Amino acid sequence: MPHGPLAGVRVVELACLGPGAFATMLLGDLGADVVRIDRADSAGQFPGSPRTDLLNRNKRSIVLDLKTPGGISAARALIDRADVVVDGSRPGVTERLGLGPATFDRSNPKLVYGRASGWGQTGPAAQQPGHDINFIAVTGALHAIGEAGGPPQIPVNLVGNFAGGSLYLVIGILSALRVAEQTGHGQTVDAATIDGTLHMMTSMHSMLAANAWDDQRGLNVTDGGAPFYAVYETADGEYMSVGAMEPKFFSVLVRALEIPFDTDRQYSRELWPALRASIAQAFATQTQAYWSDYFERHEACVSPVLSIGGAAAHEQIADRASLVEVDGIYQSAPAPRFSRTDGAIARLPPIPGEHTDEILQSVGLVAADLLAEKDPQSADHHNNT
Repeated sequence: MPHGPLAGVRVVELACLGPGAFATMLLGDLGADVVRIDRADSAGQFPGSPRTDLLNRNKRSIVLDLKTPGGISAARALIDRADVVVDGSRPGVTERLGLGPATFDRSNPKLVYGRASGWGQTGPAAQQPGHDINFIAVTGALHAIGEAGGPPQIPVNLVGNFAGGSLYLVIGILSALRVAEQTGHGQTVDAATIDGTLHMMTSMHSMLAANAWDDQRGLNVTDGGAPFYAVYETADGEYMSVGAMEPKFFSVLVRALEIPFDTDRQYSRELWPALRASIAQAFATQTQAYWSDYFERHEACVSPVLSIGGAAAHEQIADRASLVEVDGIYQSAPAPRFSRTDGAIARLPPIPGEHTDEILQSVGLVAADLLAEKDPQSADHHNNT
């Protein structure tokens, strides 16, 4: 049953990892028909069962050997019928396979070709390997995260891979689809993680230009430098987050914690060390559960720091069903939400190749056709690599 605002949009994913896989999962959550072309040796890439690889939910999987003419022919047949292709390989790889964007200029002129990479498709580092930590390192984002006087702290791989990479790729794809609908012409979307990460840092660049941001970590209001925007340990070794930036919330905070402080001097930096010590001392007297309950009755922008597993128990997350259990696995519900065409988790993550016959039949092919086109030399070369 079609679901979501992207119902009817056909997407082909060229077996991406990380950012590309998350981007196509998001498109699938929103209703797109996503076909993932897996490699024959794809088993073992994910540490658990393929059914637990949630980045592949809402997708169908076909296994093709793209080192054989038969595999390339099948891939071309799928892409010729697609609205979107998502490619996460290094620049030039799909061109060498005969699956680059120019291949489809005539056969599928409305095709949107999304390219997910860390460094981008051009430039001196385009062919270099890298991971999230490398991409956010050169943008200044990693440098900005951590305590004053300490080393940079790694923000998992959310800032680069999934925010600066995946989400910007999806924005680009949706924008290019609109242009294709209006003009009949598709285009390539070059979604580089470094570009997206830098774009997210626009407010920091603005404050830096206004001399309102210290380019050293742990010295600014929103990087933990301010005692009213920080985390504090509780009596049971858990933590509470405090975001009392505005004077009205800060006033509630110090009154609730019974800290004598002139609230008019909230932004007097010379008072911050003593204020931080007083807040820390107050939070250390009670458990996280106590403070969570306490600050539900005091509007000071204070919330418990929950674990990944513990987030499901938060009343707001539970009430909105932001985390759902599907086939025994807790996972995020599709986001964002729509009043008329909401997304859904319609398919479990597939076993690689689970839908091969079904997908081939949809383009008028059968597995025997691929075997008939197999190039023995290509196959031998593939087996020896």
